[in-house]
Amino acid sequence: MRDEVHLSVAAATKLGERALRAIGFDAVQSKIITAHLVDAALCGHRFAGLPRILTINEDPRTREPRTPIKVVHETEVSALVDGGNHVGYYAVHRAAQLAIRKARKHRIAVVGLYRSHLSGRNAYYLEMIARAGLVGIHVASAAPIVLPHGGAKAAFGTNPIGFGFPTGGDPFIVDLGTAAMMRGEVILRSRLGLPLPDGTAIDAQGRPTTDPAEALKGGIFTFGGHRGSALAFGIQAMCLLAGAALARGSVQDFAYLFVVFDPAILMPPRQFRAQLKKLIEAVRAVPPLDPEEPVRIPSERAFRERKRRRKEGIPVDRAVYDQLRALIERARKK
Repeated sequence: MRDEVHLSVAAATKLGERALRAIGFDAVQSKIITAHLVDAALCGHRFAGLPRILTINEDPRTREPRTPIKVVHETEVSALVDGGNHVGYYAVHRAAQLAIRKARKHRIAVVGLYRSHLSGRNAYYLEMIARAGLVGIHVASAAPIVLPHGGAKAAFGTNPIGFGFPTGGDPFIVDLGTAAMMRGEVILRSRLGLPLPDGTAIDAQGRPTTDPAEALKGGIFTFGGHRGSALAFGIQAMCLLAGAALARGSVQDFAYLFVVFDPAILMPPRQFRAQLKKLIEAVRAVPPLDPEEPVRIPSERAFRERKRRRKEGIPVDRAVYDQLRALIERARKK
């Protein structure tokens, strides 16, 4: 059984904001970043919650200079944004807001962002977009940690892809990484001394490993063999359009691309929402292989978890909680 503490949303938010302030983020940035992390924890993604503050703190880019986020190329329906070395939780949030504004005004928008890192869950930004009544597609590339099919050295990031659709109620969100396990999950397991499942990763010598620390030195497999590898490759290529190679001259780096549009450019939104509802109901009605496990609809589990955890609290591994408190205490003593 995991040694953990349970925090209310208010307590988790206070802890997150104080820890981020302790490592150099201002009040506005700390609030935006913490809101994302707490929501990830509410949705049941423990590794994507408050533990990410420790990863942000350990990342050398956090100590490097930051410059204002700026648009470096723009048309009515597009923008390429220099993230100024701001952490992705903040910079990508700003890019998503820009995409929403442009799509509301011009009905479609394509926004790319580079010179940023560590952006969290695609689903968070896609929910913002869908709740604005828009359809969104979001892809993100990163520095190499994932193996190409047949390769013994990392070539891709975990390279998630996501889709967000308005429904009139909770949005319909599809969000998946192209790796067998997300890097954040591997990092959390390394902090807690928890092994990886067999077949997840190799070490720096190309040998299969269940040690997460060794996996971070080697590489993580894609999901689905060559199919996951091809998808990761395609996302890495798409993110060149978002400026991946502009920050440090590497074609294997962080970048983020949004394609956002009003469904009305193709059909009346009400008609689309009705059709999407029928599609979801048709999939839900498929007889399950296991009577105890109904067919799973993307995003529904996360929304159920969020509702439940708002009442019951958020579990945080004690080792993570103690390290966050230590960050705050060290800053207080300076």
